[in-house]
Amino acid sequence: MALAGKEQPEEALYLRSLPIAATLLALWIAPAGAQLSIEITGAGAQRIPVAIVPFAGEAAIPPGLSGIIRTDLERSGLFRGLEIPPLSPLPTETAIVNYPEWRSRLADAVVFGSVVARPEGGFEARFRLDDVVKQARLGSVAFPMARDTVRATGHRIADFVYEKLTGEKGVFSTLIAYVVKRGSVYELNIADADGMGEQTVLKSFEPIISPAWSPDGRRLAYVSFENKKPVVYVHSLSDAKRIVAANFKGSNSAPAWSPDGSKLAVTLSREGGSQIFLINPNGSGVRRLTTSSAIDTEPRFSTDGQWIYFTSDRGGTPQIYRIAATGGEPQRLTFEGSYNVTPRPSPDGRTLAYITRNGDKFQVALLDLTNRQTQIITDSERDESPSFAPNGRMILLATVINGRGVLSAVSADGRVKQRLSTPAGDVREPAWGPFIE
Repeated sequence: MALAGKEQPEEALYLRSLPIAATLLALWIAPAGAQLSIEITGAGAQRIPVAIVPFAGEAAIPPGLSGIIRTDLERSGLFRGLEIPPLSPLPTETAIVNYPEWRSRLADAVVFGSVVARPEGGFEARFRLDDVVKQARLGSVAFPMARDTVRATGHRIADFVYEKLTGEKGVFSTLIAYVVKRGSVYELNIADADGMGEQTVLKSFEPIISPAWSPDGRRLAYVSFENKKPVVYVHSLSDAKRIVAANFKGSNSAPAWSPDGSKLAVTLSREGGSQIFLINPNGSGVRRLTTSSAIDTEPRFSTDGQWIYFTSDRGGTPQIYRIAATGGEPQRLTFEGSYNVTPRPSPDGRTLAYITRNGDKFQVALLDLTNRQTQIITDSERDESPSFAPNGRMILLATVINGRGVLSAVSADGRVKQRLSTPAGDVREPAWGPFIE
């Protein structure tokens, strides 16, 4: 939604660049044409060396579990997988651990496991994690597994290892959503956090923007232009059914879920000008939250649901504000620079990611909400749509490289950088999903 006569939020910049074409193609979840690939372009200085021993029997159901676990851990930037020499026989979760030997291999931790067939069918992935330095077992688990759930099981094991060694939850089993434009077709896709397992939720000849995960990970809200205007939909991922959440006069855009999933904050122009409203996910219970002659857009709830952050040009240039979810007088949060948009609060509520103009570049910045200090954490030129991982460690974003949209990820301290791309297509509008219990 454009800020008339002024600099525009990145959502608006993207909207203006999208052609309006034909009609809706399909509504379903189906395998997509190409997976995202990940390139790690930076890593943390202090990485924990971990030995992931090949699981005995894993060759029977490719891809191998040990490779998935190692790749996940290395991708976090916190771990360094050690090269394992050929071992015969392969030690399993029942083996007696020779801690001095693994310490001589410079391992701080080691993972052993096996894949065994279950009498009733399917398989079981068994593993254990040991702290080599403390010479202590940290845990052992067995997960049921089928041939088509090898990757999901590997992610679960990597999450277990990550949490035991760092004290915080891993995000390898979470999902991401994003929009890909291939030729004249737009796809709303979801994939594993590593870019694999891509599935298409929606295809359309019209633009799709602003996907937002519900707190339980079962629904996506998004904006579709299939009716020649922006309309907010809520889409159930389990059965592909969807409902119209906002199709009022004028523009309906920028949906954001409340932490309990009972409300959506949206930007509507139904009463003249673009303002922020609260609605129920089924479109009922409309309540106006902001009232100004400016454009108020891109709302986002705080983690505790007490505040709504948003972008507004009410001060003359696009800046970030917040307003109590119950209403009241907005507070301005950003003062450095003339262009700060797209606020995204961290899961712990302590920091705020947003897009700032830095010279002629548009980059991701972090605002410490306690001391109001800011830090730019990306070095790219045209970033959009930052989205925190549910543990707050990484931020997923879209950026433009050589005229094509790709997804990137950067750690909250700026040290670890990754790039996710697809061989053919313009990738935008990322959203990192929640933890799935």
